[in-house]
Amino acid sequence: MVFQYCKITEIYRILPSLTGNSKLDYLCGMYKALFSLPSTPLKAEWKRHDLVFKQPAKTSRETFKKKDTYILKLSFVSQKIEGWGECSPLWTLSIDPKDGYSEKLDWVCENINDWKNFIYSDELSEYPSIQFGLEAALLDLQNGGRKVIFPSRFTEGTDTIEINGLIWMGKYDYMSQQIEEKIESGFTCVKMKIGAIDWNEEKKMLQNIRNRFSSDQMELRVDANGAFSAEKVLDKLQFLADLNIHSIEQPISAKQELLMADLCSKTPVPIALDEELIGIKTYSKKEQLIQLIQPQYIILKPSLIGGIKSSNEWIEIAQKYKVGWWATSALEGNIGLNAIAQFAYQTGNKLPQGLGTGQLFEFNFESNLQLVGNKMRYNT
Repeated sequence: MVFQYCKITEIYRILPSLTGNSKLDYLCGMYKALFSLPSTPLKAEWKRHDLVFKQPAKTSRETFKKKDTYILKLSFVSQKIEGWGECSPLWTLSIDPKDGYSEKLDWVCENINDWKNFIYSDELSEYPSIQFGLEAALLDLQNGGRKVIFPSRFTEGTDTIEINGLIWMGKYDYMSQQIEEKIESGFTCVKMKIGAIDWNEEKKMLQNIRNRFSSDQMELRVDANGAFSAEKVLDKLQFLADLNIHSIEQPISAKQELLMADLCSKTPVPIALDEELIGIKTYSKKEQLIQLIQPQYIILKPSLIGGIKSSNEWIEIAQKYKVGWWATSALEGNIGLNAIAQFAYQTGNKLPQGLGTGQLFEFNFESNLQLVGNKMRYNT
């Protein structure tokens, strides 16, 4: 069993006493040690798969109709055990270079028996989605090729994960229909994408939800994907605060650190950093960002921020500075979603997580994940 919670706790306990290169060397060494594959030759291959949306998924940045993803399969040369990982970049948002992505996957497969020397290298850090897919495939292989990345009560089927219901952008009637479906299904936390349609219509929709359900009955999260302008953002945040909105993800576009820091110090509604975390690779840079901006929350998307090791670095820093967090999928197929769900559970975070169940796509992969009301369970 690897990445046990007790081992992660040990990392969090020791890290604060270390500084500089000692901290980085310790962290990198600990994570490599947590992989305990036998010294048996491996082989690897990958295949591209198109995830086709059942209906277009709209954000303030773009409208998705399909998404390509890449499935990495590892196996022992001498055994019929397979470990699977999903490398799932979002080309308009990921730092992964689109040109040369397939060639980098070829390189990983050709050099798979040297994985310990490159999985957390500067070279592969340019491809965070590949790092995550490789981590998941290695851990799946290590745990017997059973789609179990982090053995836990969740993967034993004896515990569940609470998730938020996601409302996609669209015309007023379409968004209202989604809200009704989530409410009828028993969700008590709903996240709504905002910033792409008329603000007055979005206000009307949020007001309608709050008129029907108090903040004690329904937690409302919103995600602006950086859509608000600096001139109008505070007025919009005040409206959201008056409705007792739980939090807003990325109200202004990323890479405006000083403006975001000022906004987080003045905001009447908690702000969660999302896109702001993408491309921040080193531990020291991550800590500098949190120290500067001092957000109320951060959102962890392993495919976009460098996988499991990187996500745990963000968690350690968030705990140090008393910043809340939760994990969110980023339009992965069911293979990637499975790994993120298991990662989220083993951290012990009890906030509703931002996890779907693969229902957005046609021709998705088989999955052990099931949704019962607002709870995700693992069907053994």
